[in-house]
Amino acid sequence: MDAIKLLTAQHRALENVLKKALQANGAEQYALFKQGADELSVHIASEEQIFYPAVKAKRTRDILLESLEEHLSLKRLIADLLTLKPADDTFQPKLKVLSEQAEHHHKEEEEHLFPKVTKLLDDKELDDLGSEMQALQLALIKHGDPRKSAADETAEAQPL
Repeated sequence: MDAIKLLTAQHRALENVLKKALQANGAEQYALFKQGADELSVHIASEEQIFYPAVKAKRTRDILLESLEEHLSLKRLIADLLTLKPADDTFQPKLKVLSEQAEHHHKEEEEHLFPKVTKLLDDKELDDLGSEMQALQLALIKHGDPRKSAADETAEAQPL
């Protein structure tokens, strides 16, 4: 699958699950948060480990560095939320910020990074990249609880 189409589809799915989490309560809200956090964590990992290095070019460097800082912020929010329960006063506001920041990050990638990438890579390269990303994502899911791995990566942004 084309890497950009894969990432864009995942953006919409992540936004949807986080919006559902914001509308839910109690155990359902926490289950939806965990689902979203796992999906977001494997998405971020595949971008950082595969997509960003593959598209690193002079014309994308600034966007990628900003994206990595946004990933760090998202990981920190996931880490914070994992220590809370939905009944805690700060759970709902942090979940809302996570949702808003994820949506903002997705919009920036789709408007600024992806158009440049489509000029840098041909269809086969994008398909190969997408397949590699999907394989990594499946491995991370199979390993279990990807959100916990993301929560462990909060000291600094991943290097480019």
